[in-house]
Amino acid sequence: MVNKMCVEALDRSMRDICHQSNPDSMDTLFGGKTVVFGGDFRQILPVIQKGKREDIVDASLNSSYLWDYVTVLKLTVNMRLCGIETEANTRSFAQWILDIGNGDVGESEDGVFDIEIPQDLLITDLDDPIGSIISTIYPDYLFNLGNPEYYQQRAILAPTHEVVNIISDRMMMCLEGEERSYFSSDGICAS
Repeated sequence: MVNKMCVEALDRSMRDICHQSNPDSMDTLFGGKTVVFGGDFRQILPVIQKGKREDIVDASLNSSYLWDYVTVLKLTVNMRLCGIETEANTRSFAQWILDIGNGDVGESEDGVFDIEIPQDLLITDLDDPIGSIISTIYPDYLFNLGNPEYYQQRAILAPTHEVVNIISDRMMMCLEGEERSYFSSDGICAS
């Protein structure tokens, strides 16, 4: 997500810093230090305020002079697929997501793609979509309150904190007992 100029500035700074102990470091990328970048250029692009597509592409790392010296390593094993009972479904979903990222799904019209979402991924209960999401991701969650593995294998992703609060409030309403709030502090107690 970082602008290429930030990485280029890091390169120049590392060359200057390392020059004190190694005069040859001025001619070596990042002063001879190995730098590892992580990310997916299909998902994480630099943010350019009021920028057009070409501005965003120009600001990305693969438009930098440094890119010629980068070795790209690709992950080839989807760790979420290992040992899962519904491996075939998960594998087909992972392939579908990759195909979307590669532009192999849907028909393009002026750079805009029409992608058909599989029926099993759609929320069909339009009267209570939040309840439908909760019951799909956490079936019988009241019976699994003491089972941490049940919750470790599931998550609901939400686009905003407001939606997170709606889902959390809805799930809390189903629980019996008195609600407790625990507060945290980002400061250090003087005593």
